[in-house]
Amino acid sequence: MQFFKSDLSGKTFPVTQKISGNAVRQCIADEIKKEHPDFNAHNLLSLEEVNHYRNLYIQNSLAKELGTLTDLEKQVVQTLQNDQLITDKLSEDKSDKLTYGQRLADKVASFGGSWTFISIFGIFLLVWMLTNIIILANRSFDPYPFILLNLILSCLAAIQAPIIMMSQNRQEQKDQNVHRTII
Repeated sequence: MQFFKSDLSGKTFPVTQKISGNAVRQCIADEIKKEHPDFNAHNLLSLEEVNHYRNLYIQNSLAKELGTLTDLEKQVVQTLQNDQLITDKLSEDKSDKLTYGQRLADKVASFGGSWTFISIFGIFLLVWMLTNIIILANRSFDPYPFILLNLILSCLAAIQAPIIMMSQNRQEQKDQNVHRTII
């Protein structure tokens, strides 16, 4: 792996992080010049350093426009620095307050809407039908037209549908809470 030396900090970084000074936006370059007055278009710096000055620019712009930064605005700047989404941080804060029923509904909904569930259930249906038609032939416990199977499918749908709806309602509430928090 090749490295280069940053003209700003003197630290070495991987070449994949190298950015030329002429590739930096003017507003970010102005922010860099506050600390490094001799910065110019021919200097080399790292992506990490550019991101640091981008965050400073955003923070200073918000502070200039709004006066002081609220906790939410500070949180936005911090999540930008850490390359996270603000909604990830907000959903982490709320996740420990879920009831057992809510966690169960989320798990059932995520499994019930997966290809794993569809595959397993398809295999189950195929085995059920083959067992009753071919293997048990004259002694089948659920002969064609599979009335018992229809009853089981109806019961599964009757149970699964409200659980999925509960999970969707919870997701809608989470989305509304995030929207309210951001606004």
